[in-house]
Amino acid sequence: MSLLTDRDVETELKQNLSKDEKLLWTGRPKTGILFRGSDIFLIPFSLLWCGFAIFWETSVVSSGAPFFFMIWGIPFIAVGLYVTVGRFFIDAKKRSNTIYGITDNRVIIKSGIFSQEIKSLNIKTLSDLTISEKSDGTGTISFGPSDFRYAMMDGMEWPGMKRPPRLEFVPDVKKLYELLLQLQRQN
Repeated sequence: MSLLTDRDVETELKQNLSKDEKLLWTGRPKTGILFRGSDIFLIPFSLLWCGFAIFWETSVVSSGAPFFFMIWGIPFIAVGLYVTVGRFFIDAKKRSNTIYGITDNRVIIKSGIFSQEIKSLNIKTLSDLTISEKSDGTGTISFGPSDFRYAMMDGMEWPGMKRPPRLEFVPDVKKLYELLLQLQRQN
């Protein structure tokens, strides 16, 4: 998916609406490489992990250790490279493929890198709306209970670790939050 205009986002989302549903808001997250609060922990950790894995692997290879020991370090280097560098590119690609919509009945999150996923949240049953706003007015609205593990690993995708749905890095987040609260009161 290339960079979409607001009109393209609307067209893309309208394909997923029922006949009586009205699209009230569309948006997309900020694109590009972004740093998050969790990077205060993850960047030093990833540098230590990757540095040690590369040191260990080069030591093993240069000492002429058995083949098993040489291949043992490869997964650790791969994880280290992902956590150090790769996660930024995966996160940026996922956000560039993500679009959001709010209708009179639900929140729609359309995203994915290799396959497209559409998440639909009924506005009547939304719980635990959490807003996080930055000084420039952008921010994130999370749906559902929060867990410290998500905060620590924010911006990283791990198999089997699904974080609660959210509208992240959206402009004028407070206005969007108020729209969601108003829709909940109406329904």
